[in-house]
Amino acid sequence: MNKTGFIFDLDGVIVDTAKYHYLAWKELAAELNIPFTIEDNERLKGVSRLQSFEIILEIGGRTMSDEEKEYYCTKKNNLYKTFLETLKKEEVLPGVRNFLEAARAAKIPTALGSASKNAAFILEKLDLMDLLDVIIDGTLVSAAKPDPEVFLKGAEALSLDPADCIVFEDSFSGIEAAHRGGMKAIGVVTKENLPEADEWITGFDGLMPEDILKMLDR
Repeated sequence: MNKTGFIFDLDGVIVDTAKYHYLAWKELAAELNIPFTIEDNERLKGVSRLQSFEIILEIGGRTMSDEEKEYYCTKKNNLYKTFLETLKKEEVLPGVRNFLEAARAAKIPTALGSASKNAAFILEKLDLMDLLDVIIDGTLVSAAKPDPEVFLKGAEALSLDPADCIVFEDSFSGIEAAHRGGMKAIGVVTKENLPEADEWITGFDGLMPEDILKMLDR
């Protein structure tokens, strides 16, 4: 049997930082007099910072130069990092730490595949860096999901064929990216929310790596 690797998205899978993203984007949108709701924030899941800001500009019917976009994206990230300073390791989503420890014990290689450029900072705050073999984040990729680049680079760094990797995602763009890369995808939500996933879990609490392998008949 081929060796199997796990690749994890960050937000909504390992930790819920969506609230911090929302607060930062909402503060920025308010400055620009653009209405921005929690429902609007759902459209930003799994996409890059620049693409997120372009969606907000679209909502407000606004256009900006590349220089202005860069300025506001930097400002948003600074706001976000200010909120992240309060992040504690106890905010790891239930069961994630145990699952990663069990994967390490079972010698299953693990990678992070996230568009976030703050991934390393967040993982340090959560005390999870030592439980992931590879970190592929927004500093290492140029194409945002649903492009499979982040997951393909994760598979390559793990020295695995993409077909031997299982991706854990909570967004439509992430599931599509995994499939475009030739990987199976576990939706970390309900089946109704991500019908395109290969299997679904509502979280990692009480789950072990072997449970995932059985789901996908690995």
